[in-house]
Amino acid sequence: AAGEVVFSTALVALSFSGAIGLTFLMLGCALEDYGVYWPLFVLIFYVISPIPYFIAKRVTYDSDATSSACRELAYFFTTGIVVSAFGFPVILARVAVIKWGACGLVLAGNAVIFLTIQGFFLVFGRGDDFSWEQW
Repeated sequence: AAGEVVFSTALVALSFSGAIGLTFLMLGCALEDYGVYWPLFVLIFYVISPIPYFIAKRVTYDSDATSSACRELAYFFTTGIVVSAFGFPVILARVAVIKWGACGLVLAGNAVIFLTIQGFFLVFGRGDDFSWEQW
């Protein structure tokens, strides 16, 4: 029973932080001074960032190895996706597609969302018996 309370509390906290991150992203797009919705393309980065980890976890099933080439490659691709998500609004602001204030809000949203994604994997992906059926 205590484990369920921890998981439900973590789920509520992660949901709240995800909502805060998306609020920053939407403020960067929808405020009257900004009004440009190009930064919403970072949503694609949010969706594809965990995919290399899922593939590596499925392919490498040897739990005794501390590291593997497949897992390291997955970390490399994930890092590239995250860096691209932070670079995209900076490039948009640099070429004057969006304003720098909108860029700051999108970067704040990126930080919160990626920390939320990492928190999800730290809380729910801990054990070897992790399965999606617990939802």
